[in-house]
Amino acid sequence: MIQNNMFSTQGVQQLQMKSNVENKPFTPAEGIQSFGTYLQNALGSVAAQESEAHEMSNQFLVGKANVDQVMIASEQALLGLQLTTQVRNKVVEAYQEIMRTQL
Repeated sequence: MIQNNMFSTQGVQQLQMKSNVENKPFTPAEGIQSFGTYLQNALGSVAAQESEAHEMSNQFLVGKANVDQVMIASEQALLGLQLTTQVRNKVVEAYQEIMRTQL
């Protein structure tokens, strides 16, 4: 039997499904509010990554940060912005498809 000792699985826990569904059903207003809150938090996270990257570049100019730290922060901010743009494009595309649907 081959054993892989390279990666330790002692700290790995089994994933559990988190159930947000309670006994009472969601109303459409609650669903929209929860989705809006999720989007607002996601956009806030992207903005925070961008401001962190800007702060890291300022610290680099002063000499308080390494190049690798600045590059990692800027790449994280870039990836977050690209993901946000792609999600926005998909939402707009889905909206346009719904509007083209004939009843």
